[in-house]
Amino acid sequence: MNNLWQKYAKVLVEYSTDVKKDDLVIISSEIQAKPLILAVYKEVLKKGAHPSLKLGMEGQKEIYFKTATDEQLSFIDPFTELEYEKADKFIVIGAPYNTKNLAKIMPERLAKRSAATEKLSSKMLQRAAEGSLSWVICDFPTNALAQEAKMSIFDYEEFLLKACYLHLDDPVAKWREIGQNQQKLADRLNHTKKLRITGEKTDLTLSTEARKWINCCGGNNFPDGEVFTSPVEDSAEGEIYFDFPAIYRGNESRGIYLKFEKGKVVCATAEKGEEFLLKMIGMDEGSGFLGEVAFGTNEMIQEVTGNILFDEKIGGSIHLALGSSYPETGGKNKSGLHWDIIKNMKENSRVYADDKLIYENGKFLYQ
Repeated sequence: MNNLWQKYAKVLVEYSTDVKKDDLVIISSEIQAKPLILAVYKEVLKKGAHPSLKLGMEGQKEIYFKTATDEQLSFIDPFTELEYEKADKFIVIGAPYNTKNLAKIMPERLAKRSAATEKLSSKMLQRAAEGSLSWVICDFPTNALAQEAKMSIFDYEEFLLKACYLHLDDPVAKWREIGQNQQKLADRLNHTKKLRITGEKTDLTLSTEARKWINCCGGNNFPDGEVFTSPVEDSAEGEIYFDFPAIYRGNESRGIYLKFEKGKVVCATAEKGEEFLLKMIGMDEGSGFLGEVAFGTNEMIQEVTGNILFDEKIGGSIHLALGSSYPETGGKNKSGLHWDIIKNMKENSRVYADDKLIYENGKFLYQ
């Protein structure tokens, strides 16, 4: 396994974030990911860069959200602010002990904290768009993630390995190949002014005119496999139903139905977790608008795992995000929320670009 963590770390440092000499690199994780953390730490040092390690511990977030006052929930410490201003790279390694540790926290408290940290995420996205910062989010296989995915830890390790193409001798070469193919797709979509998505309880149109489609091939997320943009803020019209579970900060909603008028959610229901859904949509002025529309393209991911890092990449799916958009796409929506919600498109589903059918039952029709 040591060779695997070394290979994983090398991809994250050399390919995903392209660490250079003298870069300040923030490595964030929990102690369960020790083998990968140490491998990343070593690779950063080998590049002549400066690693700064931030480790969380089990129970820390739960204690914070249960104990903090409103004033403390709104407080951003100056050291964290400085990191977002000065760091060159962020490498975030997910390694949860319990994926449901925040499930009993009042949604209002989660929303308050998200609203407070919005300026940090906006700073990061803006610097990334300018090219002065790069970041990647990845996962270390833990029993909690395996259990959420309804797999044994051994099956989950194999699933993660293949989803990241780490089972190949040269995973970077594979991701570069994926990137070349997806760029052709993004280039075609860049000429699109209007998208129409149809399917079960779904007929939604939105404008992507003058917005840039981004090719995701192992840069900010690992694993990756999607193309996305931010729709024009006031353009979404119609309805959409999401059959995959939507998980945000340990809270789950299922069977989400959204109706849009002039870009904003005017009706929202869920078969499970409706109260949480409504609280998140009402978080701030931007949380009821769309910040992203995307196609999942990773054919190595075909199962719902309950982990958005993987699920939003499912080949044959699309996802929309409520809340903040991405500056590099031309998006202007601001919010403390960015919640990706996934729809299976493999049956009786279509996408039209400027009234021309381009995608049917999970497959692009482009030649």
